[in-house]
Amino acid sequence: MTLERSMQKIALGRTGLQVSRIALGGYPFGGLNRANNWDPWSEEGRKSAIATINRALDLGINYIDTAPAYGEGNSERLIGEVMKSRRDECVLATKVRWDGIGKADVIASVRDSLKRLNTDRLDIVQFHGGMFSAEEYEHIVKGGPLEGLLELREKGEIGFIGLTAEEPWTARQFLKHKEFDVFQLAYNFIYQSAARHILNEARAENVGVVTMRTMTSGIFQRGVRYLAPDWQKAKDLFQVCLEFVLSDSRVHSAIVGMRWPEEVDLNVKLVNDFHPAFDFAQLPRMTVDVYRAQDAE
Repeated sequence: MTLERSMQKIALGRTGLQVSRIALGGYPFGGLNRANNWDPWSEEGRKSAIATINRALDLGINYIDTAPAYGEGNSERLIGEVMKSRRDECVLATKVRWDGIGKADVIASVRDSLKRLNTDRLDIVQFHGGMFSAEEYEHIVKGGPLEGLLELREKGEIGFIGLTAEEPWTARQFLKHKEFDVFQLAYNFIYQSAARHILNEARAENVGVVTMRTMTSGIFQRGVRYLAPDWQKAKDLFQVCLEFVLSDSRVHSAIVGMRWPEEVDLNVKLVNDFHPAFDFAQLPRMTVDVYRAQDAE
C-alpha cells in the first residue's frame, strides 16, 4: 500500500481548518547541526530540505509551521521554493515578533514573510513568544501588535491569529480574546505543565492546539543516555514522545522537525499505525488523583 496522501486529518479547533495530526516544523531548515552533517545553507542541505517538504506534502502532512527567526528567513525561503507550485496543498503558518515593536512593524514583518514564502496569504500568523508577562500581554493586545494582525486579517493577507508559548500557563490570559484561535504550546513527555494549566480551558474555548517541543527537542533522549541507556534499546524514545502527544485528545496537531525525506516516511507510518490505548487528557497529575486512580483499579 502506498503512503501517499494517507495522513489522517482533524479540525483545528474553531478555525475549521483540516490539518494533519503531525505538522512539519520549519526550525531545522534554519538551524545548523554539524554533528548530524546538516547545513540547510549548503547546496546539498537545500536540496534535502526541499525534498523533505515535498515528501511531507506527498504523504498528506498538510500543516507547515515556520518563522522568520529560523535562520534569518532561510526556513521561510526554503519552504517558499515549494510554495511556488504547491501552496494550495497546505495550511501555512509562520510567526511574528511583538516585543518592542508596534502595529506598523508587525505588518511589515508579515509582509516580508509573505514574500519569502512566495504567497499572498498566510493561514495562521502567531506571536512568537516564550513566556508572557502581564505587561507583555497588555502590549500585544493594546499596544499595536494585535491591531497589526487584525488589519492584515481584514485585508485577507492572513487567516487566523495565534501565539506560541514555552511556558503554557502564561498563554491563558489570551483565551479571553476571541481573536486568538490557535495556541502553539510546549507540551511533551517530560514537560506537562500545559496539561494542568491550559489544555482543558483551551478545549472549552475550542481553540486550535498545536504542540511544539513534541520530541522534547532531544532533551529527554539525551538525559536517558546518562541515566538509563537501556531504555532506548527497549523502544525508540522519539516514538514514545510522539505517541504521548498523539494520545492526548486535547491536542490537534504535533509539530515535528524533519530534515530528510526518510524521517517523513518514518513519522507518517508511525502516526498511521498508532491507535491510542488511553487518553492522556485523563492521566492523573496530582498525588491525590493518582491514589484515587489506583484505588479504582
